Amino acid sequence: MTRRPVSNAIRDSVRRFSGIAVAIFVTLGAPCHGGAQPTAALDIERTILLKGVSGRIDHMAADLSRKRLFVAELGNGSVDVIDLATGAVVRRIEGLKEPQGIGYAPGANVLAVASAGDGTVRLFRGAELQPAGIVNLGDDADNVRLDTRTGNFVVGYGSGGLAVIDPLKASIASRIALRAHPEGFQLDPDKRRAFVNVPDAHQIAVVDMEAGRQAATWQTPDFRSNFPMALDAARGIAAIVFRSPSRLVIFDTSTGKPTDILSTCGDADDVFFDAKRRSVYVSCGDGDVDAWQQDGSTLRHLTLLKTASGARTSLFVPDLDRLFVAARAGYFGLGSDAAILVVRPSG
Repeated sequence: MTRRPVSNAIRDSVRRFSGIAVAIFVTLGAPCHGGAQPTAALDIERTILLKGVSGRIDHMAADLSRKRLFVAELGNGSVDVIDLATGAVVRRIEGLKEPQGIGYAPGANVLAVASAGDGTVRLFRGAELQPAGIVNLGDDADNVRLDTRTGNFVVGYGSGGLAVIDPLKASIASRIALRAHPEGFQLDPDKRRAFVNVPDAHQIAVVDMEAGRQAATWQTPDFRSNFPMALDAARGIAAIVFRSPSRLVIFDTSTGKPTDILSTCGDADDVFFDAKRRSVYVSCGDGDVDAWQQDGSTLRHLTLLKTASGARTSLFVPDLDRLFVAARAGYFGLGSDAAILVVRPSG
């Protein structure tokens, strides 16, 4: 597979962005990258219909012990519970106000649903998902992450903050201020750090979770709209996708400097590392999933899987070895149901 350098203008931009000279290459492969189509690395294995669900679908979470998938249906004001063994929707939680972030804490056996419309995080406990409390964050409750060290949820919200929520007490343990609304973020429990995309402040915030404050800032002067993020703590790297321009950027978490910058699909909202295959998956609203694989010190493009327009949110579950992609109503044509596309990585 051939590679070529990016233009001088982009190279100059990268130097300003990182503060160091970085050799950047764009991989040729799929149609949006140019060149011949590589061997496919992703296949749609099956489709799970979400009947009666309209509007935008946001994030997902999994309960591995019960083999269930939770889907935040922002436009429908609901959360669907899918039995992955049968592919059936077994429960629908309704009456929510723009649910967008969602997380599951296996130790507490609690599901957390963060809603933008009323700024709440609603908790549901047990197999029957009984209501277990409401935490009011005030405004735009968004992404939810589980701190595996403490068992607490961490939720981005408002005009700039992270809230640490105790799922058993249904209460706020602490709040951490940020300079603007947080989008995608990831936790490094061992080092008690959080890496947070703060696109309106044009930065990535590094948060000391123990001290409860922002400890460092990575600037993003030449790229905009950094929404999705994935973290490989063992290798000390973070994958962050920018929408303007559409770039997949790999950062060294010890320095905050980029080590690889690659062109990717547009309107990205989720990115994941696949440690088993040393791969990266990016799901995009322009109707694609982009796949990359580590090749020496750089990433080699594998494939561009066509999904559906607007299908930008996804969830990769390593224990199930599947990528779940949410497609809004109309995926099969006018009047068709929303769906979850179950994508199987090969190799």
